[in-house]
Amino acid sequence: MAQRSLLKADRWIALLGAPTAEDTLIRHYTLTRAELDHVRGKTAPHNQLGLAIQFCLMRHLGRSWRHEEALPAVMVEFIAEQIDVEPAVLAEYGRREQSRREHALEAQGYLGLRPADRHDLRAALTAAVAAADASDQGQPIAEAMIAALRERQALLPAVDTLDRIGRAARAMARRRMQAALLNGLGPEQVGMLDSLLFVDPAIGMTRFAWLRTLPEAPSEKSLMALIERLRFVRDLSFDPRSRDRIHPDRWMQLVREGNVTPSWLAGDFNEGRRRTTIAAQLIELTGRLTDAAITMFCRLIARLFMRSRARRDRRHLDARADTARLMGLFRDTLRALAEASETGEDTFDVLDRRIGWHHLMRARAEVEAIAGSTDPDPLLGAAERSDGVRRSAHALLEAFVFRSARRHDPLLTALCLLRQLVQNGRRSLPDKVPVGHLKDRVRKVVLAGGGADRRLYEVATFAVLRDRLRSGDVWVEGGRSYQPLDAHLMPSPAFRARKAADDLDLGIPRNVDAWLAEKQRELDFKLKQLAYRARVGKLPGVRLVDGVLIVSPPRANVPKAAEAVKWLCLDRMPLIEITDLIADVDAWTGFAGCFSHLRTGEPVRSLPALYAGILADATNLGPKRMAEASEGVSARQIAWARLFHLRHETFKAGVARVIDAQLVHPYARIWGAGSTSSSDGQFFRAAGRGARRADVNAHYGGDPSSKFYTWISDQHGHFYILPMGATESEAAYVLDGLYGHESRLEIEEHYVDTGGANDHVFGSFAVLGKRFAPRLRDLKDWRLHAFEDVGAYPLLKRHIGDRVDAAAIREAWDEILRIGLSIETRAVAPSTVLKKLAALPRTNVLSRALREIGRIERTLFMIEWYSDPALRSRCRAGLNKGEAGNKLTRAVFFHERGEIRDGSFESQAFRASALNLVVSAIILWNTVYLSRVVDHLRADGHDLPEELLRHVSPQIWEHINLIGTYDWSGKSKLPTGTFRSLRVPRPAFLAA
Repeated sequence: MAQRSLLKADRWIALLGAPTAEDTLIRHYTLTRAELDHVRGKTAPHNQLGLAIQFCLMRHLGRSWRHEEALPAVMVEFIAEQIDVEPAVLAEYGRREQSRREHALEAQGYLGLRPADRHDLRAALTAAVAAADASDQGQPIAEAMIAALRERQALLPAVDTLDRIGRAARAMARRRMQAALLNGLGPEQVGMLDSLLFVDPAIGMTRFAWLRTLPEAPSEKSLMALIERLRFVRDLSFDPRSRDRIHPDRWMQLVREGNVTPSWLAGDFNEGRRRTTIAAQLIELTGRLTDAAITMFCRLIARLFMRSRARRDRRHLDARADTARLMGLFRDTLRALAEASETGEDTFDVLDRRIGWHHLMRARAEVEAIAGSTDPDPLLGAAERSDGVRRSAHALLEAFVFRSARRHDPLLTALCLLRQLVQNGRRSLPDKVPVGHLKDRVRKVVLAGGGADRRLYEVATFAVLRDRLRSGDVWVEGGRSYQPLDAHLMPSPAFRARKAADDLDLGIPRNVDAWLAEKQRELDFKLKQLAYRARVGKLPGVRLVDGVLIVSPPRANVPKAAEAVKWLCLDRMPLIEITDLIADVDAWTGFAGCFSHLRTGEPVRSLPALYAGILADATNLGPKRMAEASEGVSARQIAWARLFHLRHETFKAGVARVIDAQLVHPYARIWGAGSTSSSDGQFFRAAGRGARRADVNAHYGGDPSSKFYTWISDQHGHFYILPMGATESEAAYVLDGLYGHESRLEIEEHYVDTGGANDHVFGSFAVLGKRFAPRLRDLKDWRLHAFEDVGAYPLLKRHIGDRVDAAAIREAWDEILRIGLSIETRAVAPSTVLKKLAALPRTNVLSRALREIGRIERTLFMIEWYSDPALRSRCRAGLNKGEAGNKLTRAVFFHERGEIRDGSFESQAFRASALNLVVSAIILWNTVYLSRVVDHLRADGHDLPEELLRHVSPQIWEHINLIGTYDWSGKSKLPTGTFRSLRVPRPAFLAA
């Protein structure tokens, strides 16, 4: 079988072809004075032009003019103009091959170049191998060879030679990688690797598939299944340190390839590639299974306590009727006593007449029961039904080694004790057990019977373990996610070097005292200014009632005429199939080029298959039914495109292409400059396998659900999306979209609802130099914080909370700077930091310091919110764009009743990414055609001011057909540079 070339012909042309772009010609094909003199030394015009071309090609591309190579006319004209000859004379140059060879040698000598010899080719091979060690893709390998030859002042050989060297280098790098992973394995280990691809009758699938099929539904059975898989991998005895012998980029590529490779395809690989792929997956699975098991444990413990609280709340609800009845009896008793006091009658006679003594006595037992009952600690309810969780947690203790930053940590001592009890089969606790890890309240519950109750002790200890794992205060060997915060941040030496060089570029200075002094002055002035304006009634839309500032509900700021303008535009938007819309947007942006092949980096072979795969996830239809509902594409093509071209990073790049096109479109400036954004979570009901891994958020009903959290720019572009659990806090993720997207948007101000706001988020935005503007519900209940005592602001005393803890900020300032720089340089996701800080105890210095910075920034923001109606209006407008986006998202994600049925987080992430891309494409398409509609209407004499047009959102879909048969044949494809005809609205009497 013929070997696959290093690069396709078009990629070689892009690297070594003669240019046509004007800026490239000006930069690289402008002859110097000395070169002009040298060229003009030739008498014949065609020789002058030929020599000049040789000069330019060698100087720019490092190669000679190939025999029979046709040069771009624009390049020939550019060079000919400089030497005052006609481009047509070049036709005479090729008639005498001897002249061309002589001129090539002359240009080589003048530029100090020479033909590549075997030493140069060996250097090119060495450079290519080094590049291939990091990547299997041909582009970086080819670029490395070219750079090495140019550095040695050697002319590039023919493309065939370069391609052959590059392929040899890639093969050598692959063999080196295989040796790094497989050398040292014994025959038994190699045999076990091969056996993983055989179907095991005991489980009905290959062990390779079984290992990578991770249960995600939170249950004791799932946790035991994860631990079983981890033990299986450990029994294979592969050294995880072997990955250190492979370039990190190559390792990640190998892992990504393995992740999408099913067992049947791995079985078709050659022996070396097959074993390398499986070995890499096994090494990677150690960390993945560890993280999955710990996550499952944390979810099970959280669910124990959540259900305990739910049962307690239900008991309260069930007792509410009895409580109300007894309170009515108590009310009647008080009335009878008051009557006896007023009339002077005998108290017992009045009670007996009005109520009945027997009624009071009958209620006595109920009253005593209610009066004697107190809210039970959730630990008691959790322990009642903890048998299954405790059994699986015992297996967890035996499977993992836990570490702590604290010396003589009582939690680790307690875990060691529980592990020993399980191993020895003992049912009771010793007389003395470590309790230093338990809070006083919990300790009293555990020791209430005079000694420690094992069930209570275990559940309480596991709850502490969960909290400290989430904070990074305790971590597990072999995992990646559950590591201390320090392990996720930029290394301390690198941070100190950047700080010493004053190269932080954050929103806060290096000097903490200067920052605190400035904030103290600013806070004091603005609080006094707020008090003064409140007293004299100079806060627009805000009134002072009994010492409390109350913001009046906002009035609608959409002009009535905007609705008419909206329908005037919509009636002229072209009707279009969603398939044609996607193809149109790709023709404008080239987003399909971002979906490169995982292994080769080449573009997708079948654009319809790529489009269909994206739309299958975006509409929730799924690939199989998409193939059934499609024309012009097969199920096999869709499956191949999804398997090797649709990935998280390719979706991000594709969305960025669309968002960037929206950003530079002139009409999009009507809605904003791309400098502000909002984010919001949208709930989707879960069903089927999706319901088993989903959580119930009581605020949105009693059904399991999942959430897609979306970031939207002020131009309506959906530039990032993230799936998350229904009960997860949105606040931890707010910054992820601002640092996770790849578009050219530069967001300066961000809006969220109350669910996305807390003091840690306020502090993080300030550290990173961005503005956070949430719409806070029940604003009067949020405290203002000052450096001074509340007495300094008497009018605001009902709003003032605790004083700012400046000492905590000073103590942790350097670590705050390090966190900020780690986020700014993308060394860590913001949510990783914020979730760990949120899980730390409130006494933790770092967590408290960021919270105090957030309190300062939130106070300044709240003062501005009270003072500036424009800020309130701006925030409301930004969030309204998000709500409009949710409607469009719901309209696109309509199959399966809009329910999420995927059983894995990865599948949900694919659906979310595809949905985001399609929604972004719809918005860009609408933007382009709204612009054309407006131009057409204005040409017809309609007065359409921008203050009305900005209320016509591109998040519309009435003119788009999302259902029916999906035709991917391209029959409706437009010629390049053309547009679809606008609709002509029908007269009202015809429409009727």
